[in-house]
Amino acid sequence: MATKQVTGGSEIDERLAALLTNANAVRAIASAVEGTIGPKGLDTLLVDRFGEVVITNDGITILTKMDVNHPAAKMVINTARAQEEEIGDGTTTATIMAGALLSEGVNQALKGVPVTRIIEGVRFGLNHAIRLMMEHSRPVKGVDEPILRNVALIAGREHEDIADLVVGAARLIGEEKLLKDGFKLSDTIMAREGAENTVFMGVVVDRKRSNEQMPKEVSNAKILIVEDALEPEEIDEGALGTEAGFQRYMELKEEFRENLEKVVSLGVNVILLDRGTTDEAEELLVDAGVLLVQRVSSRELRKAAEHTGARPIKRTGLKKPPAEIERCLGHAERVYEDEKLEHIRIIGGKGKPMATILVGAATEEVVDERERIAKDAAASVQAAVRGGVVPGGGAVEMAVAREIERLRDGVKGMAVYGVDCVIEALKRPLFQIVANAGFNPLEKVGDVMAAQMREGSDSLGIDCDTGEVRDMLALGVYDPTLVKTHALKAAGEIAEAILRIDTIIKKKDETPPGQAADIREPGDVTAEIDL
Repeated sequence: MATKQVTGGSEIDERLAALLTNANAVRAIASAVEGTIGPKGLDTLLVDRFGEVVITNDGITILTKMDVNHPAAKMVINTARAQEEEIGDGTTTATIMAGALLSEGVNQALKGVPVTRIIEGVRFGLNHAIRLMMEHSRPVKGVDEPILRNVALIAGREHEDIADLVVGAARLIGEEKLLKDGFKLSDTIMAREGAENTVFMGVVVDRKRSNEQMPKEVSNAKILIVEDALEPEEIDEGALGTEAGFQRYMELKEEFRENLEKVVSLGVNVILLDRGTTDEAEELLVDAGVLLVQRVSSRELRKAAEHTGARPIKRTGLKKPPAEIERCLGHAERVYEDEKLEHIRIIGGKGKPMATILVGAATEEVVDERERIAKDAAASVQAAVRGGVVPGGGAVEMAVAREIERLRDGVKGMAVYGVDCVIEALKRPLFQIVANAGFNPLEKVGDVMAAQMREGSDSLGIDCDTGEVRDMLALGVYDPTLVKTHALKAAGEIAEAILRIDTIIKKKDETPPGQAADIREPGDVTAEIDL
């Protein structure tokens, strides 16, 4: 890279060099995922330094597991991660369009178009593209809408069993829950080797009973959730060496035993802990026929509390009067241990209705990928319920690109070249889908453009099996509108942020004096010299 020296020893890139190096980094990231898009997309093999492998065509998995050092590439990955958090799908499309926006932006800049004018045109084009995408959206009328299965099938990479599971769970949970802020259908999914595909109203705690002598199953469960260790209050070790300290220790131990007996007398038959317990407490609970589960994750404790209506307490809460503890208890029809899958299921909680989608996998190697596929399908179904659907397969992007071309004539000055960047980016998903299917993308993109103009349709695309122009809606190819609009926003944010970078400056070393000595190798004599 060409650089020039400036006063102070900083290194500053020459004109457009910063844009070129950043754009190349983004294009490299886009090329890593573009081969996975579409029904004929292939998988990517990720290998770490220990030889562990991950085989996937999930865009966000590829991006987040890549070994990346370039700051511009990290910006792309962070934006893709935000897209995944917000919508749960569409990261591959967003990354591909961001790469196309930057490629075209660089081409225009090399021709002499000012970067500020390119950014102006990109903003104009993207704002209208998002508006037009919303206008092309078809509403989804409830969770019984048949096209939801098509959405799940496309996002789930044509795994019919996963599509059926996800749609079944959506109908079980209901539209009201799917529309609720903060609820993610994808969070209800878990995959296990050897499991049967199933959806049930309840939650899973991914732990076993603390003791095999405890009951495997409890009906009409009264559940206590303790966000603490189930053990006596601690006392300073130094105090134990004194007679008074030891006496206090014995008093706390007896008080703890009385509190446990009080809990048992309330009819509590299931206890969930986020930490451990003592041998004495475990023995007492075994004798009382209580099912105890230790070291439950905070996320699973929270879900169990919501589903059963329990109010988690600390161990000091065990000192409360029985009536107050009673109000903290949760209730469920059934709690049992699945010995094959080695987890606890809580069924029929009296709190908020919650469903779990259990995805089976034949071998350990495909468990994670099956879970990723199911999560993508669930996120797409929920997005479709919330925001409707558009024709998939890159068809609607082509229709929007045609409409942006008509708006181009109303743009003044050199900003029109930024609009051209948006038009090319909108064509890119179909281009890559066709290329991955083994057809000539230039020819097929032209065929689709001509067919859409001739028939006035926004749903014409390419059948990846035959290479013919077909109606995507007739083929059952739908994409959630929110996935598309958020992908456009994400691509625009990445492109504008990188286009605005004019200079790359190497920062001076700001390590505090003396800190460098701390990182020297032990035994290095110079490390002991105070400079």
